[in-house]
Amino acid sequence: MPPIAVIDFETTGLSPDYGDRATEVAIVLVEGGRVVDRFQSLMNAGVRIPSFITQLTGISNAMVASAPDAARVMTEASRFVGNAPLVAHNASFDRKFWVGELARLGLPAPQPFACTMLVSRRLYPQAPNHKLGSLVDYHRLPRAGAAHRALADAEMAAELLGQIQQDLRTCHRVANPNHALLMALQRCARAAVSTFMAKYANA
Repeated sequence: MPPIAVIDFETTGLSPDYGDRATEVAIVLVEGGRVVDRFQSLMNAGVRIPSFITQLTGISNAMVASAPDAARVMTEASRFVGNAPLVAHNASFDRKFWVGELARLGLPAPQPFACTMLVSRRLYPQAPNHKLGSLVDYHRLPRAGAAHRALADAEMAAELLGQIQQDLRTCHRVANPNHALLMALQRCARAAVSTFMAKYANA
């Protein structure tokens, strides 16, 4: 299976549409179900971090003041991802910042995003909720470092991705649970998941 890049951002707020910027990015490259490489960096976008964000993430204004410039970090991140498709938990959030930060540099962001949260809602409706930490605990997956730091969250999302792909193979008989199938599954209406799985079983 081609490599998949699992990404997570920490940011100053909810959306670049409101002037929010990324403060940290982490990318975990997964190939054949194994983590083969990692990229992580704080970044200085020249925007003040609100105190409640510092309380949530532990990332302070002093930390980003000495971090590399956001343009440099995002150029390196784009190079690291290359043409690999992307996965994130609550991908609509991370995709906004991926596209927004690269657009500032005039760099393309063509990679499709699959969302482990949307896929989990379809595969695991019985889970207590579909937050990343809750799903990691539900599946008894290892926790990696402090939550709300980019590398820890990217590592946990990569573990969840592996669990999803394993369950698609073993429980639903999907021989090739690749990125394209995850994209199709996350768009599938919940009521139609059984029909979807029957279509792809043993295909």
